[in-house]
Amino acid sequence: MTPFGARLRAMRTERGVSQKDMAAAIGVSPAYLSALEHGRRGTPTWAMVQKIIGYFNVIWDEAEELQTLAQASDPRVVIDTAGLSPRATALANLLAIRISTLSDDDMDAAINVISGSQRSK
Repeated sequence: MTPFGARLRAMRTERGVSQKDMAAAIGVSPAYLSALEHGRRGTPTWAMVQKIIGYFNVIWDEAEELQTLAQASDPRVVIDTAGLSPRATALANLLAIRISTLSDDDMDAAINVISGSQRSK
């Protein structure tokens, strides 16, 4: 599941809306909506995110959050290390190999270091 998919499912569940009803309202199939929630579809288009924002009638911060989550929710990420150092290529490959074994705490720590929230020593 992607961050966008998790948020979409939470919003739908909080409001007591079925996938079938929501899918019909925004003009997609229930299978597409399920795949979007489970991360089996790529990043949703801007137009699709706008339909979802309109469907839930969210504004301001919550709408911005959905757009940000959509941008960070491509389940098939490619990291191009061409022209970077060998260490960058090693890091990208190590992450690809080991990401499924990392705990949530490990991932949170890595996200904090990479995003600059926490300075590494």
